[in-house]
Amino acid sequence: MRLRAVSLLATASLFSLVQGTAHAAEAAAPAPDASAGVDTAQSDIVVTAQKREQKLKDVPLTVSVVTQDKLSQLGVSELGEMAAYVPGLQIQKQSANNPGFVIRGITSDSGSAQAGSRVSVYYNGVDISRARGAWQDLFDMERVEVVKGPQATLFGTAAEVGAVSMISARPQPGYAAGINASYGNYNSTRLSGFVNAGNDTLAARVAFSHKYRHGYTTNIQPGQDDLNGENDWGARASLRWTPSSTVKVDLVYTYDRQRDPGTGFTSLVYPTTQGPSDPFGTVQLSGSPYSASVLGAAKLGIARDVHDVNLTGTVQLAPGLTFTTVNGFRTFHSHEVFDADGSRAFYLEFAEDAQGEQYSHEGRFNYDSTHWRATFGWNAFVENSFQKVPFSTDEGTYLACAAISSFAAFQKVLSGYGVGTGTGCVNANGVATNAAGQTASYILTGGKATSVPYASSYVNKGVNKTYSLFADATFMPTPRLEITAGARVLIEHRKSEYSSVQPNSAILAAYGVNTSLLGVVSTNGGVVMADRDYSAILPRVNLLYRLSNDLNLYATISEGRYSPVVQVTAKTATTPNVLPIPAEKLWNYEAGIKGRVGPFSGGLSAFYQVYSGFQVTVTSNGVTTTQSAGSAHNPGVEFEGNWQVSPILSISGMAAWLHGRIDGNNALTAYAGNHFRLQPDFSAALAVNLRVPLGQDRLFYFAPNWNTRSKVYFEMPNKEAISQQAYSLTNLRAGFEFGPEARYMVGGYVRNLFNRHYLLDAGNTGGSFGDPTYIAGEPRMYGIEMSARF
Repeated sequence: MRLRAVSLLATASLFSLVQGTAHAAEAAAPAPDASAGVDTAQSDIVVTAQKREQKLKDVPLTVSVVTQDKLSQLGVSELGEMAAYVPGLQIQKQSANNPGFVIRGITSDSGSAQAGSRVSVYYNGVDISRARGAWQDLFDMERVEVVKGPQATLFGTAAEVGAVSMISARPQPGYAAGINASYGNYNSTRLSGFVNAGNDTLAARVAFSHKYRHGYTTNIQPGQDDLNGENDWGARASLRWTPSSTVKVDLVYTYDRQRDPGTGFTSLVYPTTQGPSDPFGTVQLSGSPYSASVLGAAKLGIARDVHDVNLTGTVQLAPGLTFTTVNGFRTFHSHEVFDADGSRAFYLEFAEDAQGEQYSHEGRFNYDSTHWRATFGWNAFVENSFQKVPFSTDEGTYLACAAISSFAAFQKVLSGYGVGTGTGCVNANGVATNAAGQTASYILTGGKATSVPYASSYVNKGVNKTYSLFADATFMPTPRLEITAGARVLIEHRKSEYSSVQPNSAILAAYGVNTSLLGVVSTNGGVVMADRDYSAILPRVNLLYRLSNDLNLYATISEGRYSPVVQVTAKTATTPNVLPIPAEKLWNYEAGIKGRVGPFSGGLSAFYQVYSGFQVTVTSNGVTTTQSAGSAHNPGVEFEGNWQVSPILSISGMAAWLHGRIDGNNALTAYAGNHFRLQPDFSAALAVNLRVPLGQDRLFYFAPNWNTRSKVYFEMPNKEAISQQAYSLTNLRAGFEFGPEARYMVGGYVRNLFNRHYLLDAGNTGGSFGDPTYIAGEPRMYGIEMSARF
């Protein structure tokens, strides 16, 4: 409530500044000539990475930009698809509830409400980094900026290694509308559009997106859906008020909704009733027979809703001096049911209920003069988040399957009755029985029960408050040289809560062992908690030197920080087990060149990153904790560029080499020499855009693209069985545009043209029980597409 009051006060101050200003029209941005076939030079794109509008070449940082035009040319509409064309960026989507954002080898995907984020995700200037609430569709966007290197001064404490900043298209004077549609295999249906109307004073824009696709992983379990499908809706309403030439106010509301079928966590050791399980073929995931009552939904799948409100206002107080306030409120609720053992067996059946509210207020002053630019401001960010993880299993099956040494005596008894144990616990029928059909529970209860259902849950909560002051100053002693220095002062209050309901196992109790099945202490629903206060100062220094009007050199030194984790579990039913994890710190040293030389525009950068207190997440028996693995280093080189070969042909591409490794002097030696997870050492992409005129108001377009990446380890410690070898994907779009200004389009697309089999992820929750599971990447997708603009 306090932060809401701050935001309302800031808004009231803005409108008081509005009064008395003279009315003037704001010129509308000209519409691009779609038939020209000339891509905008990358260096000429205007970005706001430094809290002000600048050409990309004039920003002394490594920044990649993907505009809506580029998204359309590539045929992508999701963050994960876009990331394949941005050097140093990987975005993995297990589900909308569980994305992983990776910049230069640092992954932010923890679902724990007690942990913060390592990669900042921004939407219209507001931090939305909490992983469970950060995913959203890319429709009707203006651009996506990916800023590499520590950016605490610009994007707050979560920007330890960089930020992904999404900016939606804003209302403009005049009328415009557009619609895009496609249909393909797996009943893949995509529909999106927008309507813009208004004048120089008041303009509005409404946009929407719908995606539907059958699951591409065939699930033969009766009553369950095929896996890895889509059923998503998104909508956005924007309002721009420009009462004068010195005032601009934007109000944006966004709704994002998913009702997707389950994620295909597939075991490679447990068979189906039709033969071996195969993530690229047939699987048999059943969930719990008590899913509706214990896990919250009868079927595997996700139900997720996100609401986001953003109010941004800018007032020019005097020549060269502006004040901007950015205020945001975001709420998310995501419920996902998943089969963590990847088989028909009633073994590891989980759900996750994640909820959160985020409040943000920022106010800043920007000053521009001949020799000085400066920014000063403050930020308040409060989030209240919650994660509940229910668990359901059959006790006998769990005791037979779990690779836990304390169960050895029980597994010996079961083996004597012909019941498989460990990774051999599931038979050809996909269940844990012996040849006579006797279940593990039947044998261990002496024939009293064929199944002993077990249910438990744990909850973690986090209330995180961050207040900060930030300032940047740029001195320009000559037109060629710019020197920038800045810092952010952080004050954090982190409060963590934990509760659990972990009943004692009925089977174990019959043998005199009184403990929960997972070995987790139960608080019987009571709450234990801990809180801590932290502070930090995070600096940066940048240099920019203009070799010419079109080519710049830059260098930067900056410090990044991943917030400490106040990790709380239960020591006893009423006593917290508090394990604070120190802050992870990073120093980044970087230099590069960017701009345009003739028909080529782009940039090349080299960096060296040094980490201390490198944090890793470890999952044991379904419970995820954070540990410190000591020091790490990451040298790298990134390149991206665009070559305008002719008026009808352009070629763009990127390449990145990174060598992120954990050092030998570690707090946990098991991680020494390990690759950073989810990060290939090498990645590259190439896209061609050919647009051939066929007479007046007609043209043919041909837009193939290709991307590749080297080997990836999905977990730490690195294991060969939980990795993906190098692979490449080829995509293609082709068709015709016609009508005045190429208003209409009809064509076709193919993604993963050669139907390459690859893994999206491996290990997962099942891996913490000795049963790693595997998620298949998207197979060949093809269809027709069309669009119209009015």
